[in-house]
Amino acid sequence: MKRTVLAAACVAALATTACGGDDGSGEDTAAPSPQPSGTQQNSSQPSPDGQEGRCASVIDSLSPRERAAQLLVVGVDENDPDAAVALVRDNKVGGIFIGGNATTLFTGDALERVQQAAGDIPVSVAVDDEGGRVQRIDELVGPMPSAREMAATMTPEEVRELAAERGRQMRQYGITVDYAPVVDLTDGPANGVIGDRSFSADPQTATEYAAAFAQGLADADVRPVIKHFPGHGRASGDSHQGLVTTPPLDELRQSDLVPYDDLGVYPEGTEVMVGHLNVPGLTDGKPTSLSPEAYRLLREDYGYDGPVLTDDLGAMRAISDTYTLDEAVLLALQAGADQPLWSDGGDVGPVLDRIEAAMSSGDLPEGRVNEALTRVLDAKGVCG
Repeated sequence: MKRTVLAAACVAALATTACGGDDGSGEDTAAPSPQPSGTQQNSSQPSPDGQEGRCASVIDSLSPRERAAQLLVVGVDENDPDAAVALVRDNKVGGIFIGGNATTLFTGDALERVQQAAGDIPVSVAVDDEGGRVQRIDELVGPMPSAREMAATMTPEEVRELAAERGRQMRQYGITVDYAPVVDLTDGPANGVIGDRSFSADPQTATEYAAAFAQGLADADVRPVIKHFPGHGRASGDSHQGLVTTPPLDELRQSDLVPYDDLGVYPEGTEVMVGHLNVPGLTDGKPTSLSPEAYRLLREDYGYDGPVLTDDLGAMRAISDTYTLDEAVLLALQAGADQPLWSDGGDVGPVLDRIEAAMSSGDLPEGRVNEALTRVLDAKGVCG
């Protein structure tokens, strides 16, 4: 079984800083895929079952609605700090996502106010700062090259150093999670949906450089997120515009899934984002982000045991053309996601109503909620 990567505990000073695609940035019938051989799970890391005792007192202190809220990552208007404060204060969401290029939320005491509104459990503050055409703090600290340019002009160690400096700058502004690096494989046109966001079409090269970038972020206490499982690089189009299809699963195992073969090459605390992809032989028409088979593939075949996020459930037509937001969020949680994400904010109430009702009826089992909460809370360092 593949090596397990768990979410890292957050650093201290939670009172003033957060803890820590372009992603605005179902009946389960398939049997588990065969276990690959030749790799070993990292048994030195506890499983969620082992963590659950440490998180039980925190989970027990939350109301059902607060438990549901802690699993959500909601986009905020980067120009409206007051709205971000109100979202966290009134709903106690577990994470916010800052997806635009404006910098108002990074100035003054805006994010400190957001953290104060969160109360005892800090809120994660995420951006998708990859470099190239997907970066969020370049107006404050300067630009960063695209992944493709990094791999062409820098050594992995130089990429690690660059990411570490970028991570320190992120922490300075209150950012705790970066939805990067991309581990998708492609040598397609630079302006394609993945394009120059990919380090390489070669699995080994892409893995080496992505691991270096992720390690640099981790060195600075920013949690990296590798994406978009199980691989968007050779999909048939842009999932922002509609559901796209990848090569069959057997083919993905030989290429696009190679960056997930040994998750131990990434630093402890690395998280995974699941894309909105139709994979023949795995999901067969359903988006991976809403597919139990996809999460089972990641957990069982690739041995990953940390928090799993979805790609944007609100602003990407691969989802929004077919599902309402509250429906998509619930389906993602039922399938195995720990943190459903949507970038376009709005009224969180209907989503929380839908989740809370499903928890009450048993459509979203208590064990599934506690499993996800354990991963999310442990990543914030609030358990134990």
